[in-house]
Amino acid sequence: MHGDQTYFDEKKLDKGYDSRFLWRMLPFVRPFRNQIILAIALVILLTLLDLSLPYIIREGIDNYILPQPRKSETIDRNNTEKKIRHIQVDTSERAADAVVRRHPDLFIHSGESILISLDDLGKLTPAEIRAVRQRDLSGIASLTVLFAGLILLDFLFNFFQLIIMEYAAQMIMHGLRMKLFTHMLNLGMAYFTKNPAGRLVTRVTSDVQNLHELFTSIIIFVFKDLFLLTGIAVMLLVINWKLALTSFVVLPGVIFSAIYFSRLAREAFRTLRVKTAEINTRFSETISGMRVIQLFRQEENNYQKFAATNHDYYTAGMRQLHVFAIFMPVIEFLSIIAMALIIYSGGIWVLSDIITIGSLAAFISYIKMFFRPIRDVAEKYNILQNALSSAERLFQILDNHEGIIETPSSPSQTTRTLETIRDLEIRDVSFGYLPGEPVLKQISFSVRSGETLAIVGQTGSGKTTLINLLTRLYEPDSGSIRINGADIQHYSIDMLRSRMALVTQDPFLFSESVRDNILHGAARLSDAELHRIIDASHLTSILDRLPNSLDTVLSEGGLSISSGERQLISIARAFARNPDLIILDEATSYIDSQTEQKIQQAIANLMFRRTAIVIAHRLITARSADQIVVLGSGRVIETGTHDTLIAQKGYYYRLTQYNP
Repeated sequence: MHGDQTYFDEKKLDKGYDSRFLWRMLPFVRPFRNQIILAIALVILLTLLDLSLPYIIREGIDNYILPQPRKSETIDRNNTEKKIRHIQVDTSERAADAVVRRHPDLFIHSGESILISLDDLGKLTPAEIRAVRQRDLSGIASLTVLFAGLILLDFLFNFFQLIIMEYAAQMIMHGLRMKLFTHMLNLGMAYFTKNPAGRLVTRVTSDVQNLHELFTSIIIFVFKDLFLLTGIAVMLLVINWKLALTSFVVLPGVIFSAIYFSRLAREAFRTLRVKTAEINTRFSETISGMRVIQLFRQEENNYQKFAATNHDYYTAGMRQLHVFAIFMPVIEFLSIIAMALIIYSGGIWVLSDIITIGSLAAFISYIKMFFRPIRDVAEKYNILQNALSSAERLFQILDNHEGIIETPSSPSQTTRTLETIRDLEIRDVSFGYLPGEPVLKQISFSVRSGETLAIVGQTGSGKTTLINLLTRLYEPDSGSIRINGADIQHYSIDMLRSRMALVTQDPFLFSESVRDNILHGAARLSDAELHRIIDASHLTSILDRLPNSLDTVLSEGGLSISSGERQLISIARAFARNPDLIILDEATSYIDSQTEQKIQQAIANLMFRRTAIVIAHRLITARSADQIVVLGSGRVIETGTHDTLIAQKGYYYRLTQYNP
């Protein structure tokens, strides 16, 4: 296992703002632009509805509850010019006309209108007041119905807008996940050597989910909250531009705070994304290696490592929390200052009859609405930064083409047809996983059709690396691998690997049925062909013991069955592909003698009349090979048959003395 720093090291991110990643999301968004446009249209309607509600309150107060004062000398009994609030009486109503006739001294005739001042209104009984103010009560009732109708429309528009945006976001994330999954399937093994599974799982799960929140929350913020802020500013200026400018005094402080705290929050979010990947990686590694951890009593050591990683995540989370724990109270404080300025200035102007009480009430409602989306900026910015941090990581994967040799959609332009593998030649091949550290050096040998080639050598001599090159998991740094006289790069990977089968030391089985594991990647087989493969692989007795025979579902990695049984299933899987070339990483260690005998017989059946390359861990396997290649320190030391190499009494001969 790598050290912690190397194991969790990720590509350093740019320090610039990552709005460019939003533009890079456009190809995923474009197919759903109609749904997004419809959602935006609904958002605009929602904004207009929200803006209309305080205005309705203003109209209700100024026109029906506390009518605006009228400036008139003729109306004033003292012949002094001042503004007096009057209620207009609708005498077409019989009850109102009766009140006017009953109290003629309280009512004033102004042209065709009959008025009563608010001061005199208090001299009437409650029943008489209701009769006189019937017009106002009807107006209030109408506005109430209108208000309720707008609230209902707001609910319906919100519902449909959320449904549409959620659908679009889910489909966008579906496409992004499939793009990531397809891209990772075509990345070379070198990429997966450097990036642990937990980190990649984090990218495809939580990082993609963060982008889902970007589309369902940020788009609404941009097209609703920003429209709302603009609309409120316009309404405030329309109602009273002086009072509006008074409330806008705090805006420079709001803008400065948002910019300042956004810079502080950015690195906190980036760190959180990295630490999340580290936690998932550490946890995934611990679960996968639980057997080793418990065997070597490393529970405490792993606990300490996980605790350190978890504490780093906690520290990053607290750093983010501190930023917003300051930002939110600052915005709240500025909103209180704005409200205080409005109440003070507006109160004075109401008393001076410069503005109406309804206008002040509407002003206060608009200001509350104005600072609500500003307070939401913290949450929205949280989501935006989280999403951008995740987008950086996701596009790091999509921008990485390390080890990609060929994708299914873009095969080599020089593709040749490969009907059968007749001969294989390794010509002066050199390779290293890291620059300047060669693992193989000038390797050369060949094998003809139907022959068995054994490769032997001590651990670290390059045997497994040679298999990786043969199957094109990696490309040679120099030299060439040739099949039927042509470089293997002239064959598509799909065609090349369809003519090969690899049986490894520790075969990996998927959490599928035994049948699916055998047929994995193979052409459709008849039941008769499948049972012939099962017999040749000596699987019959094993299947008889399984509860559902071929349809028994295995656990992940096939850990619910023994290693010998996994080996036999992998041999059956190789049979199902009917390959020309068998590459066998022999491993029968730690297997009982009866199972080992079955494996040897199954391997013999698999290799019959086929070309085979065998990594021989035990030299007894190499004795029957047509040719033996001895590797040492990445070079070919000796080649020949068993008898020839023994007669030479060289490196191979010395190996047989320690590993007969």
